[in-house]
Amino acid sequence: MNLRPLLFAGVAVAVLAIGGTLAFAPWNAPSVAQADTVVVAPPEPRQVPGSDTQVKLSFAPVVKAVAPSVVNVYATRIEQQQASPFASDPFFSRFFGNGQFQSRPRESRALGSGVIVDAGGVILTNRHVIEGATDVRIALSDGREFAVDVVIEDAQTDLAVLRVREPGDTSFPSITFADSDALLVGDLVLAIGNPFGVGQTVTSGIVSALARTGVESSDYEFFIQTDAAINPGNSGGALVDLDGHLVGINTAIFSQTGGSVGIGFAIPANMAELVAKAGISGSEIVRPWFGAKLQTVTSDIASSLGMAAPQGALISEVAPDGPAARAGFAAGDVILSIDGFAIEDPSAFNFRLATKPIGQATALERLRGNDTSTVQFTVEPAPAAGSDMLATITGTSRFAGTSVRQIDPALAEAKGLPYDAKGVIVTALDPGSAAAQMGLHIDDVILSLNDVAIDTAKAFSDTASQRARTWQIILQRDGRVSRSIVSG
Repeated sequence: MNLRPLLFAGVAVAVLAIGGTLAFAPWNAPSVAQADTVVVAPPEPRQVPGSDTQVKLSFAPVVKAVAPSVVNVYATRIEQQQASPFASDPFFSRFFGNGQFQSRPRESRALGSGVIVDAGGVILTNRHVIEGATDVRIALSDGREFAVDVVIEDAQTDLAVLRVREPGDTSFPSITFADSDALLVGDLVLAIGNPFGVGQTVTSGIVSALARTGVESSDYEFFIQTDAAINPGNSGGALVDLDGHLVGINTAIFSQTGGSVGIGFAIPANMAELVAKAGISGSEIVRPWFGAKLQTVTSDIASSLGMAAPQGALISEVAPDGPAARAGFAAGDVILSIDGFAIEDPSAFNFRLATKPIGQATALERLRGNDTSTVQFTVEPAPAAGSDMLATITGTSRFAGTSVRQIDPALAEAKGLPYDAKGVIVTALDPGSAAAQMGLHIDDVILSLNDVAIDTAKAFSDTASQRARTWQIILQRDGRVSRSIVSG
């Protein structure tokens, strides 16, 4: 499980990703079309039970309709386990030989849940449930099992899309997505999944809060909080409303013990649906790029800007010639809302923008100085990297097996670098390659090779393809610049 210690009300608690592990290991964390104009009907008024008869009403009809759409997900991983704690000790290796301490493969099995989102056999689950798996299977509520292929692993949302490998003539019972923006705190919801591997389980609760952040280290933190019991094994399962529509994908819990304490979190359906649609159509996920760095409006910042209360997302830097710059935004502007939805912080803005289709015009409410205005912003994707911005080294070079991409403003923003950053970033390393053995890591920024400035992919390709007796490498890793000398 992913453990993220926090301090809450004087008690140390943790955020747990709620995919479970059984058998061999302890519990583990387990093209976009143009938008059409959609008229959304006002939500029906909520009512509390008004009589004993209404109090005795049952969730059974909802569960009967939805339960067949929720599946169990079984992921098998093959991991290398050291045969001895002395395996890395050179003293013991010298006297007993390296062969005595070779690592051995170990099989572990992770357990989670998933939701069928297409009758053709497409399932949505959490990425952490199937991450690193060598074999993934699903089991329907009636006991039938199917092998599945992983078609999308989206680390930015912690979502994954699976597709049944051999569906045959089977028509799978798919669920209907709800508009998660229509949820209100206090709405009744049901959580359906396979906690602890005991079998499909339904729990009930309410929406405790909306737009929760600081839960997981994903790019789009905007979680639904619920007190419906969620436990390990529920990851990827369904959070549904009383119409039987999917409002969220259960993902994480706050817990000191690993079990439910009534604080669970789900990814909103509006984000999950975008990933599901890409998996159904077989297309890539193309996300909007705003082209500006944002920061939270604190009480001090709000006071200095003359704001009555801290709210919105403050623009701290704008990418040159990016979408935000072309729309007229500048550092110091505060974004207050997007299409009428209030923006509390940068996470809320990132989520709201990410759910907009490419090409759609959105209305951004901007505070500049003492003036508030509405800016029409057309949603754009980040520019794609052309072939001249990519390079892969092959052959007998010391850098063989390295793939890099030239840094541009969009990539710089994604990696937390300045917009004017130069160099190339390592995007892939072939396992066991010369570059991997040399110690290069994915996301390393290569700045210089043998005193040659590496500011383009071509410069890297031309230089790294050469043979040299020694290499002097200047790179940036985790914000620190280092210089190394390695043999050729």
